[in-house]
Amino acid sequence: MNETIQKLQKIIDESSRIVFFGGAGVSTESGIPDFRSVDGLYNMEYKYPPEQIISHSFFRRNPEEFYRFYKDRMLISGAEPNAAHKKLAELEAAGKLTAVVTQNIDGLHTAAGSKTVYELHGSTLRNYCMSCGKFFDFDYIKNSEGVPKCDECGGTVKPDVVLYEEGLDNAVIEGAVHAIERADTLIIAGTSLVVYPAAGLISYFRGKHLVLINRDPTSADSKADLVIHDKVGEVLGQIEVR
Repeated sequence: MNETIQKLQKIIDESSRIVFFGGAGVSTESGIPDFRSVDGLYNMEYKYPPEQIISHSFFRRNPEEFYRFYKDRMLISGAEPNAAHKKLAELEAAGKLTAVVTQNIDGLHTAAGSKTVYELHGSTLRNYCMSCGKFFDFDYIKNSEGVPKCDECGGTVKPDVVLYEEGLDNAVIEGAVHAIERADTLIIAGTSLVVYPAAGLISYFRGKHLVLINRDPTSADSKADLVIHDKVGEVLGQIEVR
């Protein structure tokens, strides 16, 4: 265990109310592409810019093109939790971690066993008919032809994800803020901290230790007690839960 990991281990050992705030970099080791890297979704060639496609107005205006992109690039079948997801679930089960706040929509934290997860941008695992509210799962959307329709009323089914131009869920925001305010350690990982309002939530932290784990530098590096520029799973995978 190198010196940096030893420092992280010491912080975790001394903490009892850890909150983890994560972004796309947490799931890239599970084979899910991020948005802003060189190989990310924003740098792929489509008829329309991805930022435009995954907006509320585009979804209402052109659901066919929205779902072509969404099913092709945002619904990743067979993704499994990696070492980061699993370690966070272990830390929660051991009473060390109180909440995961995630910008990801893949549901991998829950799949790994985490119980208190605030999904700021929703989840691809939940989908609802816009007319009658009936629930549909991931496979129903993935296997549908064109725009998925409700099998009861025929209404259009919409993913329970926050599109551009849509607001975040108030209950989720309140839960995340409350957890961050009460945390003694905040671990920020796998996020560039450029997506607002989500990134602004870290300003509520008043605890003892701020840890940054990200492949590239972020705007919050200078405020952190410990900065690790590496893959999140490789870092957390070395931590012992005790």
